[in-house]
Amino acid sequence: MDLKAFAVTFGLVFLAELGDKTQLTTMVLAARTRAPLLIFIAAGLALVLSSLIGVVFGDALTRVIPLRYIQKGAGVAFVLIGGILLLSRAG
Repeated sequence: MDLKAFAVTFGLVFLAELGDKTQLTTMVLAARTRAPLLIFIAAGLALVLSSLIGVVFGDALTRVIPLRYIQKGAGVAFVLIGGILLLSRAG
């Protein structure tokens, strides 16, 4: 097992999920339903499934497109999305 890859993935996903809409939504659902264990299990399974889709798609994509192009494309996409969000909020 590649412990470095594990630690980096865990750290990045954990930090990315802190304080985001998903966490806030699960907080509201847990408070509203008063069923924190049920909400935890459902949210955990949803995160696992969405991560599985990302892993499968990412693995398949690297078999067709070189990793350096995927990384550059992702970087450009993040910058474009950030720019669009900034411009839409400015107006």
